[in-house]
Amino acid sequence: MGLIENKRKLKKMINKSKNIFLMGHKNLDLDAIGSCIGMYNILQKQKKNCYIIIDDKDEEAGVAKVLREVEGCYNIIKSGDIPIYLHKRNRKNLLIMLDTNKTFLVQSEDALEYFDKKLIIDHHDLGKDTIENALVISEENTSSTCEIIVNIATLYGIDLSPYVCTLLLAGIVLDTNNFTLKTTADTYYASYYLTAMGASPKKVQYLLKQDISAYVEQQKLLANIEVMNKVAVTRGTQYITYRREDLAKMADTLLFFNDIEASFVIGKIGKDLVGLSARSLGNYNITNILEKLGGGGDSYNGAAIFEKKSIGEVHTLLTKELKKQDKE
Repeated sequence: MGLIENKRKLKKMINKSKNIFLMGHKNLDLDAIGSCIGMYNILQKQKKNCYIIIDDKDEEAGVAKVLREVEGCYNIIKSGDIPIYLHKRNRKNLLIMLDTNKTFLVQSEDALEYFDKKLIIDHHDLGKDTIENALVISEENTSSTCEIIVNIATLYGIDLSPYVCTLLLAGIVLDTNNFTLKTTADTYYASYYLTAMGASPKKVQYLLKQDISAYVEQQKLLANIEVMNKVAVTRGTQYITYRREDLAKMADTLLFFNDIEASFVIGKIGKDLVGLSARSLGNYNITNILEKLGGGGDSYNGAAIFEKKSIGEVHTLLTKELKKQDKE
């Protein structure tokens, strides 16, 4: 159920909590970090003690910029330090998970064990791996979690600072691929609202900038494109290690070609890790494929990570699932 249906439960849960912990998905992006910081500011104005849990060792370029800028301004902790900050009465503690609802995708699965009260705020599809025993605010037709946070700020009648508004706008721009995907009238209104409150489009552009070298490596992925029934698939080589966001950006790019409804990009993302990033215009069921491969997402975007498998092995697994879906 969405925000409107759950607004009373949301307010009640927050009102009865004192120490509130915020946690996004592994490998934070601008939607995850933007929604965490946006929600942190909303809660602070409700006189709550807030903490953001971040265990990531590697940071996406835009997220790294944000974390440098906000250093010392927010209580950012590791999951291992949670016990230090818990209220002595457990019913006063609340864990809020943003931009994911899957157990295996959160920053720390161990963190879930500390809390009886849990809240999920997300825009991805729910599934069998959705975290149990939590109040779920799910807006699957909404562009981003940052857009939901804008609606929560409006619900509470809270004005956010221009900087926080900028981060929320950056999350919206990222997840809509510059307003080309999963964009509704509400998305434009939220963006207008943020800009009217002082969000800087120039700053958003800065947060989304990438290195030239990274762009060049992305373009090499165009050399291996296969098209199967309006689905574009490409893969890197074992000699090049990509950032997860590089694979995601290439998956976005492939949707701009004629007659392409969905895209899958495979690449090495670590010593023994292969990443798969997927995108869709909404007419092709990428969620079904990703979940069968151990990943997740929604109707428009998603990903999966494979340990100790080669790029060729992942490509074979993906191809088999694509063929199965074509037959169904």
